[in-house]
Amino acid sequence: MEIKTGFSPGDQCKKIIMDAIRSAQDQIDICVFTISDNQISSLIKDAFNQGLGVRIISDNDKMLDLGSDIKDLADAGIEAKIDKTQYHMHHKFMIVDHKTVLTGSYNWTRSAEEYNEENVVLIHHEPTAKQFEVEFDRLWEQCEYVVD
Repeated sequence: MEIKTGFSPGDQCKKIIMDAIRSAQDQIDICVFTISDNQISSLIKDAFNQGLGVRIISDNDKMLDLGSDIKDLADAGIEAKIDKTQYHMHHKFMIVDHKTVLTGSYNWTRSAEEYNEENVVLIHHEPTAKQFEVEFDRLWEQCEYVVD
């Protein structure tokens, strides 16, 4: 098992996220409160355009925030769903190729990189990734697709 950690403010967390996206060869499942960091969004689109399977779950309220990239990612053809409750879908995790999981408090925003005290943990451990996949799939079934 290999583990990497990163802390913000600073670029450690974002670098770990971006390196994990770049390392994907098959599938990326992302379950995050919000995405508004354009560099991360661009890498997600690149992965999708290279033929990788990409699915995103995000919070319905945060999708409406100024700067949110969720609708843009859905418009690019990426399967994106949002929760449909009055409560927040507040997870922050990503599963890469069914064997690596990234999690932590880090919001995928520029504020998180520049100002917030946050963290990311990347765990290369297939049994742990499988546990997160179970949660992702459970949420995927409960959420609804992003629409206009």
